[in-house]
Amino acid sequence: MNKEEIKGILPHREPMLLLDEVELKGDEAAGRLTIKGDEFFLQGHFPGNPVVPGVIQCEMLAQNCCVLFADELRAGGTPFYTSLDKVRFKRPVRPGDTVELRCKVTRARGPFRFCEGTASVGGEVCCTASMSFALVDGGRASAGQGSAAAPAGSPASASPAPAGAANPENRR
Repeated sequence: MNKEEIKGILPHREPMLLLDEVELKGDEAAGRLTIKGDEFFLQGHFPGNPVVPGVIQCEMLAQNCCVLFADELRAGGTPFYTSLDKVRFKRPVRPGDTVELRCKVTRARGPFRFCEGTASVGGEVCCTASMSFALVDGGRASAGQGSAAAPAGSPASASPAPAGAANPENRR
């Protein structure tokens, strides 16, 4: 899939669309992004020594995972991060690098999808992570079970959260 085909699945748009292409290989998504050097996230990180921030590497993995949920996303679902675990950074990603992304769904339960992902450059692992997502449709879990964070601005997000609760607007 090229970038335009990816836009037919993911809700992300530039500058936050972080995939150039994706290929589905069985139960795995194999994505790719070439870092050109003019990306917004490199401005100031770090002057004279640009390095892709780790959180951006995690977002690349997440978007690659979400291509695996194409049917649910085309039906109007929105993927929200629900967890990011066991993240390891092994090598910096710099301008000129092409990041190869490999992700697969390890299990699904109701509206939740649990995934594993690896980002590599030139065969060297840069980042690994375990992630989970809730597929949300209209402020409610798409499988009709439980509840998940509502998209910002929806009626479900307007009610105040209990003290100490995580802000659902911080989720994807």
